[in-house]
Amino acid sequence: MHRLPLFGLLLASSPLAAQTASPLAHAAAGITPADVARRVGIIADDSMMGRDTPSRGLELTAKYVADQFKRFGLTPGGDAGGWFQRYPITRRRLDLSSSRVVFEAGAAVDSAPLTRSARVVSGPAPDKPVSGTTVLVGGALTPEAVGGFALRDKVVLYPLDFSNPIGENSTRVIRAIRLSGGRAVVLLSNLDSASFAARLPRTAPERAGAEVERPVPPVVEVDERAVTRTLRAAGVDLAGVRSATQPVYRDVPGLTIRVQLADSVLSSATAPNTVGILEGSDPKLRSEYLVFSAHMDHIGITPGQRDSINNGADDDGSGTVGVVELAEAFSRAGARPRRSLVFLTVSGEEKGLWGSRYFTEHPPVPLDRVVADLNIDMIGRNWPDTIVAIGKEHSDLGTTLDRVNAAHRDLGMTAIDDQWPDERFYFRSDHYNFARKGVPILFFFNGVHADYHRVTDSPDKIDSEKESRILKLLFYLGQEIANAPTRPAWKPDSYREIVEDAE
Repeated sequence: MHRLPLFGLLLASSPLAAQTASPLAHAAAGITPADVARRVGIIADDSMMGRDTPSRGLELTAKYVADQFKRFGLTPGGDAGGWFQRYPITRRRLDLSSSRVVFEAGAAVDSAPLTRSARVVSGPAPDKPVSGTTVLVGGALTPEAVGGFALRDKVVLYPLDFSNPIGENSTRVIRAIRLSGGRAVVLLSNLDSASFAARLPRTAPERAGAEVERPVPPVVEVDERAVTRTLRAAGVDLAGVRSATQPVYRDVPGLTIRVQLADSVLSSATAPNTVGILEGSDPKLRSEYLVFSAHMDHIGITPGQRDSINNGADDDGSGTVGVVELAEAFSRAGARPRRSLVFLTVSGEEKGLWGSRYFTEHPPVPLDRVVADLNIDMIGRNWPDTIVAIGKEHSDLGTTLDRVNAAHRDLGMTAIDDQWPDERFYFRSDHYNFARKGVPILFFFNGVHADYHRVTDSPDKIDSEKESRILKLLFYLGQEIANAPTRPAWKPDSYREIVEDAE
């Protein structure tokens, strides 16, 4: 009998070595380019009409995913024992005449009504007026600098120089401020009166939004001429803040800002998440869960052009198909891991991470039992041998991925670190709603391309062979995480930055 060296015996008994043997190899081999291409063709077909949230095409997509989950033998994880978790969406219109931003500093009071001196830039209308301690930020701000500011529960006053075009850095700074847990963001505008007046809507547009427990803060723009008395009384030097060459952060204890936005509900609807669960094989560990997630929605129809349907084949038909392919692979004989798996396709990602936010606020399984989320958003384009895994540095999932990747070099696929940290993609897809709740994540993403959010993001441009290799890597990674004796662990600094700062 041939005797293996001791090292070979140890390797053969390891979880990674077992992954290469049948039946796991057989299960992974079932993820084929043909299957990927066929399913992308279904989800990104013109008949789905761009899968807007809400829309008939989105409902058809959700049903297709549910039918696949049922065929694989998964257990429904949605509402009332069904496959769908539905969340409410309302269409609203702001009442401009009843909405205003009020500044108070001692005896000085300035009111900036939305009919004349203020406008809503983004965000929902709070149920009641929002106010709080005012902090002044500005100068040479970066998203990274904002991450070090204490903005939670504050009203953030940010004087921008609107006389110059607002650049990408300022846009990212505003996004970082919104994500920092403030109550409202007030942008002070130095535009001349005619230019500011041109920015004000004659009538408030309709808008749709998901009902969530902790909505993002409203962002409003205020004409600084309307609030000069209170700014002067509070000692705010706008010119000095705008010209500062270093980041500015300062409490303004003498200034209170109240954002009062009133709106009316025009109609209500719901949108689906599709949830399937594969119970784990271990009597103890099956009460813990690994989530595979992707968003099944896209941006719908762009009228006024010959081809008006945004098929969203890569964004995120590729990720939705990935979740379906992985559900099928894990359901094959001998591939069920010790922990349970949740296969989740959400909607409303393009509108502001609606579906994943609702899922993490109303989880069908205890969220503290979810050990990790592996999120898949756009994996069918760009480099044939590389996929970016965002979030590797924040938990030991990065080390696990590197180890699995090294064991499966035959796939010809290398998972690399975030290539675009300034774009803050970590905060821009559905995994973030898991991360802010304390769940370690990895986000698999091939980056944007010329067809991003265009009608040209079509099924024929998907590299299904590449995607099939990425999904095999994710299958083996899922096996490693779901079979490990211990759950993934955060890096302490990352936990403080991402989880504790989001509470």
